[in-house]
Amino acid sequence: MSGSGPTARHTAVLATEASEIPADRRPEPGEVAILPSAPDDMVSAVRAGGGIVGALGAATRGIVWLSYERAGDLAQILRTNPQVGWVQLPWAGVDGFAATLASDELPDRLFTSAKGAYAQPVAEHALTLSLALLREIPNRVRATRWTGEKAGRSLYRANVVIIGAGGIARELISLLAPFSAEITVVRRSVENVPGAARVVRSEQMCEVLPEADLVVLAAALTAGTRHLVGEKELALMKPTAYLVNIARGALVDTAALTDALADGQLAGAALDVTDPEPLPDGHPLWAEPRCLITPHSADTPEMTEPLLAERIRQNVQAFTGHGRFVGVVDRSLGY
Repeated sequence: MSGSGPTARHTAVLATEASEIPADRRPEPGEVAILPSAPDDMVSAVRAGGGIVGALGAATRGIVWLSYERAGDLAQILRTNPQVGWVQLPWAGVDGFAATLASDELPDRLFTSAKGAYAQPVAEHALTLSLALLREIPNRVRATRWTGEKAGRSLYRANVVIIGAGGIARELISLLAPFSAEITVVRRSVENVPGAARVVRSEQMCEVLPEADLVVLAAALTAGTRHLVGEKELALMKPTAYLVNIARGALVDTAALTDALADGQLAGAALDVTDPEPLPDGHPLWAEPRCLITPHSADTPEMTEPLLAERIRQNVQAFTGHGRFVGVVDRSLGY
C-alpha cells in the first residue's frame, strides 16, 4: 500500500452561536492582514470567505492574528491602526489577550475568537483522561511487575459534573451519552443544556461537588474564575472522585490540588493544563501516582489548523457582509 493511510479530521462545528451585529456597529469591510505571518491555508481561508488579503496598511480593515505569544505586538498594531474594525484571535481562550482587550481604545472594535471551534478534539481528550483515571491507567503505566490487583471503575451511570457550558462541554456531553452518565452542568445561567440532567448556577457549584464521581473543568479563565477549584472545593469532593482539567491551569489552585492528592482526598486528577505552565521539572505532581499530566496537547496543530481555517472563513464571510460573526468576544466577561 502507498501513502501514510487515512487522516482523521474533526468536523468544523458551529459550537458557539453566531452573533447578529447591529448595522451601526458592523466593522467596515476592507482588506484583511494575516499577522505576524500568513500561512497558505489561512490565506486560502480568507479568500474562501470572500476577503482580500493585503499587507498591513491604510487599507487594512480586518486582522487575523495567529500568535498567542506575541499578544503585546498586536496591542501596539491596534494602537497605530485605528482603521482596523475587526480582529480574529487564534485560540478559544482569550486570557492571553486580556491586556490587549482592556487597553484597546476603540470600544466598538470587534474581536472574535476560536471559542467552540476546537470543541471536538478537546472533548475527545477529556473523555480519554476520564477513562484513564477510572481505569487506573496512571498506576498501570508506572507498574514494573504484574500484580493480581483488580482495580478500576466504570464510567457507566457515573455522576459527572461539568463546569462550563461552552462548545467543549456540549461536545463532551454527546460523547458521554453512550455511558448513560448523570450529567450536571455548572454555568453562569440556568439555561437548558441539551443532554444534561440538570443545570445549576456557578454559585451552586459547591452544592453539587459532593455528589460527583467525576468533575471536568471546561470553563473560561477570567479574573472571576481564577482558582475556581481550591482547598475548599477539593475538600467537598468524595475521596473516590476524580478531577479533569482541560481548560486553563489557573482554574485550579495547584498547591491545594497537590496537597489533596498527597493526602488521599481525591482518587485522582488528570491535567492537560497546569499553573504554572509548563509545570516545572521536579514538581511534586510529576511524581504523584494519582495524577496524570499531558502537556497541553488536547488539540494538536494537525487538529486545530483546519478548524481555525473554517472559523476564519466563516468570519471573513460575515466581515464582507454575507453572514454572522461566530465566537464574538464579550470584553466585559473576558471571553
